[in-house]
Amino acid sequence: MCDYSLHAVATRPAKISDKLVSTQFRNSQTRGFAAVGEPEVAVCLRPGTEIAFDRDVAIDHGFARLLPGLGFGRIEGRTARFRQVNTDRPNTHHDALEFSDGRVVLVTDLCEGQHVTVLQLPAAAEPGRQDDNAETATITDARPNVPVA
Repeated sequence: MCDYSLHAVATRPAKISDKLVSTQFRNSQTRGFAAVGEPEVAVCLRPGTEIAFDRDVAIDHGFARLLPGLGFGRIEGRTARFRQVNTDRPNTHHDALEFSDGRVVLVTDLCEGQHVTVLQLPAAAEPGRQDDNAETATITDARPNVPVA
């Protein structure tokens, strides 16, 4: 998924082993992930995607964009799972990362220039796997007492 405010940015889905960088996209006030070497294309993560940062994670404060140098903090953990928050509020940021200590950080609050690697996609995103929410057909045999192979 890509946050609602990235509708004016070209996007593509994440792949396992993708090397990404936290980016401020042109024509948007939202930060997200772009593939290294593709700064104009937002890479969309599905809920459940696991990523690893190259270094401790730097979080920006909302006012830091107006006052450069005003940092907010760091997270010592380097792995996170992508999830969405505030999905009941349509005009707010939804893309977030949940860290092993339980802390949830909006992707748009990450400092720019942080490198991550996509470690694992959610099972439903793997080729050949069916989405857990998809309807499935059940095959039954209408003849009584005949086992279905």
